[in-house]
Amino acid sequence: MGDERLDQVDDTTRSILDHWTEFAPDDRLAHLLRDASRGVTRALQLRLSEHGISFGHWAFLRVLWTLDGISQRELAVQAGLMESTTHTALNRMEELGHIERRHKPGNRRKLHVYLTPRGRALEKTLVPLAEEVNRIAVAGLSARQLESVRKAMLTIITNLALDEAEASKRGQRIVSTRDIGRRNARAAAKKKAATHKKDATKG
Repeated sequence: MGDERLDQVDDTTRSILDHWTEFAPDDRLAHLLRDASRGVTRALQLRLSEHGISFGHWAFLRVLWTLDGISQRELAVQAGLMESTTHTALNRMEELGHIERRHKPGNRRKLHVYLTPRGRALEKTLVPLAEEVNRIAVAGLSARQLESVRKAMLTIITNLALDEAEASKRGQRIVSTRDIGRRNARAAAKKKAATHKKDATKG
C-alpha cells in the first residue's frame, strides 16, 4: 500500500488490512463502509474514554450542542437511535449531570432535553477529539479525493434513507433485537408444541 506505517502494525491490524488488500479486494461495498465506520468509531471511543464519555453519550451530546431543548423523540431521530435506547442513555446522562429533562410551559406531553452547564462545557473538550479522528481518517487524501468521497457518501446515505422511507410506507419497520428474540422464542415454542403433538398422535 506504500505506507511505511504498515511495517509497524500488530498482527491483528495486519489481518484486518490484508482482508481488503490481499484476500477480498472486491468484497461488497457494505462491508467496506462497515469497517470504515467501525474504525472511526473505535478511534473516537479511545479518546472519549479518557474523559469518561461513552460513544453512545457522544451521539446525543453532539446533537444537543446544536439543538439544545429538543424533545426526547426528536433527539432519538437526530442521533439515529431507537427511543428505548435513547431513554436508557438519557437516564444515565442525567445522573452524570450532563443533561436535564423537563416539560415546556403549556406542554405536559413531551419531555425536552437540555444541556446543563457541565454538558455544554464538554463541547470544548470533546469536539477537538472528533476533529482529530477526522484528520487521521482522511490523511493522504487530496482535497479533490475528499470531495469525491463526501459526494459518494451523501449519495449512498440518500439512497438508503429513501429506501427506508419506502419500506415505512409499506408498513415495514426496523425491529429491535429484543423483539426479534421474542419472535424467535415464540416460533421455537410453536415448533416444539407442534412436534410434541405430532409425536403424541403417533403414540
